[in-house]
Amino acid sequence: MDHINTSQEQGSSLYRAYQIFSARQQYYLDRITPYTAGRWVAWGILVAMFFLRMFFLQGWYIVTYALAIYLLNQFIMFLTPKIDPAMQDYEEDGLSLPTRASEEFRPFMRQLPELKFWYSTLKALLFATFCTFFDAFNIPVFWPVLVLYFFLLFGVTMKKQIKHMIKYKYLPFSHGKTRYSGNSEAKISAK
Repeated sequence: MDHINTSQEQGSSLYRAYQIFSARQQYYLDRITPYTAGRWVAWGILVAMFFLRMFFLQGWYIVTYALAIYLLNQFIMFLTPKIDPAMQDYEEDGLSLPTRASEEFRPFMRQLPELKFWYSTLKALLFATFCTFFDAFNIPVFWPVLVLYFFLLFGVTMKKQIKHMIKYKYLPFSHGKTRYSGNSEAKISAK
């Protein structure tokens, strides 16, 4: 009986430690959420450090290739709308992107929001960096073939995504969209 109670206590203490870790992690994620530029600058520095490590070590090409494929997949999910207009023809539930200027404006909702995109790519980058400390992941390959294949895959995938964007007339970025500042007449008359 003592053995069962001990294992239950250990299980519950591990679960409690996991809960504390998760709460602390969520706290810090909530704190850095408003600092978009700072998060991406830090991410870019980590990517540069990872590639400098790969350059100086001259190895772990499979890890780098797997990271690049994962980042490409996450980027495509970031560019894709949550409700795919291609599937809208089959589902008539009223949720679609506006296609004419007279239709109601609906904000672009991503399949993968920016914070989740940043966080998932950060975790992948840290995991890939962790893998480079073990020789078991340093599989000898002819790396130029992997680079060529990645650029080929990137080109084909982005061509498909851009055609999808043109066909369904959506832009996943807010740079070129009109922004309204409010009723300027009400501000003038209030003075």
